[in-house]
Amino acid sequence: MPSSLVTALDDIVGDGDPVVSVAPVTLSAPGRAVPLEVRVSAPATGGDLPVVVFSHGNGWNLDGYAPLAAFWASRGFVVVQPTHLDSRRNGFGFDHPVFPSIWTERIADLTRVLDQLDTVEAAVPGLAGRVDRDRIAATGHSWGGQTAQALLGARIVGEEGHVGDDMSDSRVTAGVLLAATGLGGDDLHPFAQANFPFMRPAFGELATPTLVVAGDHDQSRMSSRGPDWFTDAYTHGPGATDLLTLHGAEHSLGGIVGYEVAETTDEDPERVAVVQRLSTAYLRTALRVDGGAWPAARDALRRAADPIGHVDSK
Repeated sequence: MPSSLVTALDDIVGDGDPVVSVAPVTLSAPGRAVPLEVRVSAPATGGDLPVVVFSHGNGWNLDGYAPLAAFWASRGFVVVQPTHLDSRRNGFGFDHPVFPSIWTERIADLTRVLDQLDTVEAAVPGLAGRVDRDRIAATGHSWGGQTAQALLGARIVGEEGHVGDDMSDSRVTAGVLLAATGLGGDDLHPFAQANFPFMRPAFGELATPTLVVAGDHDQSRMSSRGPDWFTDAYTHGPGATDLLTLHGAEHSLGGIVGYEVAETTDEDPERVAVVQRLSTAYLRTALRVDGGAWPAARDALRRAADPIGHVDSK
């Protein structure tokens, strides 16, 4: 039986509709080491559907994160999931010549999706003409959060300490960052300092409305900082309006990558259910689908008898 909190959140986000999911869909990506393939999931009916572009964590692919992607699609979003170059399916390890550029290719993958929404629409039977391209969100988990936040306005600090280029995309008007790593500096372990330049973000230009989701038991192997490292986008990003902190959650936030996968060290179906519904409510409000969804969902979480987390808002 669902908990009283999940039941209350279901009253806010509603029942799910049937979903059509198509993969792989190949998008144009000249010069990319391998073709760019995406999964497109959308409700079978309905119009004026907002778009959610989702960037997976390290090693994953377009078949991961079904607990999130399928739920969002069933609640009225067109969800597009690219397979990035770091996917284990591609076999590009840390010592491969393509690896140093993967973090920029990841960002380019999300931009390619937005540039080719005609192809995305055409890939799903009956979807053409039902997509609202003026309502687009960038989302991601872990390394995918680092990728998505670039489109939201976050930048990278170079080796000389200068803030790097603006890679934001004006077509993106909302974001959800799930367990996205925080500021770099001396707290980063030597391996991360040497190999992951994208782990030196600057959030001062992150101006797009964004929900940050973090687990208070998420201890990264990349940094000596504690779980608060994953809240930096909220602390330092002016557009990061809300922070959802999940009590007892580790890096997979209960299993958003997928149930029973190796990365899920804290499997908790109720926690996943709460993330599904709260993120849906945030996206509905941030993308102007339902202005009351997010305030109502926050209130339901606050009133829960045994709260699974809490929300801070600016």
